[in-house]
Amino acid sequence: MHKKAMMYLSVGLMIMGLLAACASPATPTAAPTDAAPADIARPSNPGGPGAAATMTGEATAGAQVFVDNCKKCHGEEGKGGVDNPGSTDETIPPLNPIDETLISKDATVYAYNLDLFIEHGSTAEGPSPKESMPAWGDEKKLTDQQIADVIAYVMSLNKP
Repeated sequence: MHKKAMMYLSVGLMIMGLLAACASPATPTAAPTDAAPADIARPSNPGGPGAAATMTGEATAGAQVFVDNCKKCHGEEGKGGVDNPGSTDETIPPLNPIDETLISKDATVYAYNLDLFIEHGSTAEGPSPKESMPAWGDEKKLTDQQIADVIAYVMSLNKP
């Protein structure tokens, strides 16, 4: 019986190998899926990427959008230090430096990671955070181009 089980195992592994070899290769420009490894930071609000995730942003324009809309909570140049009573660590997360799990050498993945937060917003962990990040895209508070520009700006502050 042992030999028969080994034979079935070998045949099964060969079939799996053939199926893997015949599978279509992933395209390098394919957008990441909503499923992310547990170790990559994700916003508390659900949703996939918006149009801005695949647009070209201008960091200089993004710096102005940041000053007008984001600086109040994320601080000068995103350096943080802004209180958020009721959140687990009592502060709003800095964007400079940003959570290292969001950074990627692949610009498409990096933009995707940032876009999820900007599009859908997020509420910090904790019993009752005073501040939460608005859903800039969902609520149409920023245009897709403005979001792309902010993504470019934040990426310029945190090069891989």
